[in-house]
Amino acid sequence: MATQIHITAMVDSSAEIADDVTIGPYVVVEPDVVISRGCRIMTGAIIRRYTILGENNIVHPYAVLGGEPQDYKFDSEQKTYLRIGSDNIFREYVTISRATTDGGATVIGNGCYFMTQSHVGHDSIIGDRVVLTNNAAIAGHCEVGDGAVFSGNTLLHQFCWFGELSMIRGTKAVSQHVPPFVMVMGNNYIAGLNIVGLRRADYIDQTDIKQIKEAYRLLYRSSLSLEEALKEMDAHTEWKAPAARFREFVRRVLTAQPPYNRGLVTARESMRSEED
Repeated sequence: MATQIHITAMVDSSAEIADDVTIGPYVVVEPDVVISRGCRIMTGAIIRRYTILGENNIVHPYAVLGGEPQDYKFDSEQKTYLRIGSDNIFREYVTISRATTDGGATVIGNGCYFMTQSHVGHDSIIGDRVVLTNNAAIAGHCEVGDGAVFSGNTLLHQFCWFGELSMIRGTKAVSQHVPPFVMVMGNNYIAGLNIVGLRRADYIDQTDIKQIKEAYRLLYRSSLSLEEALKEMDAHTEWKAPAARFREFVRRVLTAQPPYNRGLVTARESMRSEED
């Protein structure tokens, strides 16, 4: 199928536009942009300089992808990137910033869904199948694991890691690292494992869930220090990949250097009052 570019769209001559791309009315595509086959860019969306779009991405009206980072120290003469995988959906007014350091990139994986007015900050790395619900915001220099879900009006502080298949309750925020497979129910508090998400994941089986539960128990319900819990986890050489990733997340947090030395979120058996 031939590329279709509306007569009112402003597409720079240096942009690389593949076959089977649709660019709607009043879209702006800046210099040095790459748009791969099957992408659909809707009315009024803006694809900023040094943005690379993989295949079959859908960009809804008035989204801005690859904008300059919201960072005082950014030098606009630097060549920094936004690299986006394939099969992502960017709804209305989504904003995603490119990186701050020369040659660096903000990275978006595959199959993600960014709902209206959600935001990803500069230098962040977003995995596959991540969902950001309306008004969710991820700050700069964050990492988000595959399959994570951010409910409406949630916040992830800069330099934080948010684990695979973890989920955060609406209106809450975290400023510490969140391990894989958990439910964030308050500000920097988790309330247990994301059991529904684990059961729905086609690559997680019952043995994996049992091992993840043991890893969680050692970390949050054993009264062991982080170092002691990690030592106990290391003794489980039989653990398969998912539980091993939980263990390695803990190890990474323990060895993190500034500004990433933010510690792990804590756990509680029941919700406190909503003062947090």
